[in-house]
Parts: sequence; C-alpha cells; structure tokens
Amino acid sequence: MSTPEIDTRSPERRARDEKIAAEPPMPRPELPPGSVPMPLEHFHPRTQRRPIAVSGIVENGLVRPLDPSVHLTEHASVIIVMTE
Repeated sequence: MSTPEIDTRSPERRARDEKIAAEPPMPRPELPPGSVPMPLEHFHPRTQRRPIAVSGIVENGLVRPLDPSVHLTEHASVIIVMTE
C-alpha cells in the first residue's frame, strides 16, 4: 500500500489550480469544411541532427572551436576528447 503524497503547494497556488480545474473545457476549434487532419509532426518536423567532429580548445571551461567558420548553437551538447 502506497503512502499518500503530501500537498506542498502554497494556499494561493492551490486556489489557482482549483480555479483552473473548475473552468469549462475549451470548445473544439472551428475548421474549414473539407480540411484534412494532419499529424503534429507535419507542423513541427524533427530536424536531423548529426554529430560533427571539430578541433577546438577549452579555455576557462568554455569550448572554443579553432575554425572560426564553425558556429555552435546555443545550448549545444559537446563531447570533449582530450589529448595528453
């Protein structure tokens, strides 16, 4: 038998959540006649991300590519391979 979870929300947050839960559901959107349903992937296609190998240097904890034409996207994931 599992123990019940303790509600740690503030009274203001609990009241706001209860107000949102009591609201009636939104109506279905009006679609033009003859429209064809499409999957969500049609509107938000996944981009093909491929790993690339780039020579770089780590300075003060920041990765700096040696090739100035290489631009890493913000919050890019990098794997650092170190040589001795």
